Amino acid sequence: GNTQILLPKEGVNISMKKNNFEQLISEVVSALPEHGKRAMNNVAFIVEKDARRKKAKEVGIRVNEVLLGLYEGVPKTKRGANYFGVLPDKITIFQQPIEELAGPDEKELKRLVYEVVWHEVGHHLGFDEKEIRALEAKKRK
Repeated sequence: GNTQILLPKEGVNISMKKNNFEQLISEVVSALPEHGKRAMNNVAFIVEKDARRKKAKEVGIRVNEVLLGLYEGVPKTKRGANYFGVLPDKITIFQQPIEELAGPDEKELKRLVYEVVWHEVGHHLGFDEKEIRALEAKKRK
């Protein structure tokens, strides 16, 4: 499928340079299980510096009530015969809250980004919150 990482308009100064963070997301997407990557279709990844409230039609992942990532779009399981000419699904990853949660530990940052991307890709593929939580628990074992 076509997966793209879209860049925000202006460079903002954050602890990790924006393009390093986007690079990290690229690496994480590349590290997803092969079947997951093959299943992704018509989805764009976007990095936003600050967390914001989720809007209607967005499914989010939060830790301690802080939004880390959001998914919005038409899950693959809900796409019918007339799914064409549709804007890509959007997965937004919030940089600052993830960095704050990870602290100075680069490995923790990578792990957290992986969790958030994995979670939102799950929504893109059509899993609901309960199914994703179950998959995450199984993955941790």
